[in-house]
Amino acid sequence: MNDTPSPFLETALAPEAHEEAAAQPSIRDALRDAIVDRRLTPGTKLTEVEIGALFKVSRTLVRGALQALAHEGLVTVERNRGAFVANPSPEEARQIFEARRMIEPGMLAETARRMTPADQAELYRLLDLESGLMSERGQSARRAEIKASGDFHLALAAITGNAVLQRFMDELIARSSLVIALYGQSTVSSCGHHEHHAIVKALAAGDVAAASALMVEHIAHIEADLDLRARSAGDLRAALRL
Repeated sequence: MNDTPSPFLETALAPEAHEEAAAQPSIRDALRDAIVDRRLTPGTKLTEVEIGALFKVSRTLVRGALQALAHEGLVTVERNRGAFVANPSPEEARQIFEARRMIEPGMLAETARRMTPADQAELYRLLDLESGLMSERGQSARRAEIKASGDFHLALAAITGNAVLQRFMDELIARSSLVIALYGQSTVSSCGHHEHHAIVKALAAGDVAAASALMVEHIAHIEADLDLRARSAGDLRAALRL
């Protein structure tokens, strides 16, 4: 078997892949970032031998990292076929955003209660980062915008100080990012940025009810931008609009 990693996977994981004696969490995090950023696209095969060669570690460590990602829903493991980057179905996408509507508005009461001036400053720093991406175009800008948006939501969860909630949100945001990259219709848009700003403003004013309502609307707007219509495979005439 050829243990030489393909240029595609090597490019997707650089530069993390070249660190010597990488630990399992580093492998998981590098793969996770590549999946969320869509450097590794849905359906990409993730072979233990190839990843092990990139990180210079055993297949056992790689297998553990892939299992952790499978637990998060970012990787699917198929018997006798191996591991693949997850390709979430439209129904899975709907459930992810349903879960976010259940969790995120409710967490904002604790976010508001515990938020410090330093926390506010960090949220505004993230908003500035988003704003800087609004004028950029292309796939790399789209990936950066998706990541920046996710980081904002994770920051709101981190302020609560609830480690269990943060783990839930980490998974939800990672899976949301994959869904948005796969099904999103818009290019980089200022819509999410303005809604984020309104949420922070309401939290800073101590208006939890308004912040929660804004969060519900915001999540609904993200989901509304997804094209989750069922498609039939293999219809070449329809695909070419002939």
